[in-house]
Amino acid sequence: MKNRILILLVVIGLSCKDKTGARSQNIKTEKPTQKIVGTWKLVYGEIREKDSVQIKDLSEVDFIKIINEDHFAFFNQPKNGGEGFYGGGGTYTLEENNYTEVLDYVAVDEVRGHEFPFHIEIKGDTLIQSGIEDVPDAGIKRHIVEKYIKID
Repeated sequence: MKNRILILLVVIGLSCKDKTGARSQNIKTEKPTQKIVGTWKLVYGEIREKDSVQIKDLSEVDFIKIINEDHFAFFNQPKNGGEGFYGGGGTYTLEENNYTEVLDYVAVDEVRGHEFPFHIEIKGDTLIQSGIEDVPDAGIKRHIVEKYIKID
């Protein structure tokens, strides 16, 4: 009797699936990019260059990254006044946990158009981004770790 009930439950479960394998038409299948889309606030930033580690002081600034389906933008805004404001943006690609930004809009000519490959991990409302920024023309070669909290 238990086997018949179990078989009946399996048959009912399988019959609820549509052709794509989703259990119900009410359940949305999320694309990998949908998890990264949103507005993110930097809560931790670490830069490792050669034998030094620098932790970004976020007590006096707000650093925001906005990501849509194929573009990103970032802004660093001092909490008091405008001196030190900077921003940039461009396009990105995401394949599983490999996230690559192409910085198309920025004030520093040497990094404009450069690709920055990162590894990302999303845990709940936290985005962790890490990788090596290597731009010889700008004298940049450093490993970064950034942690963001989703605010939208």
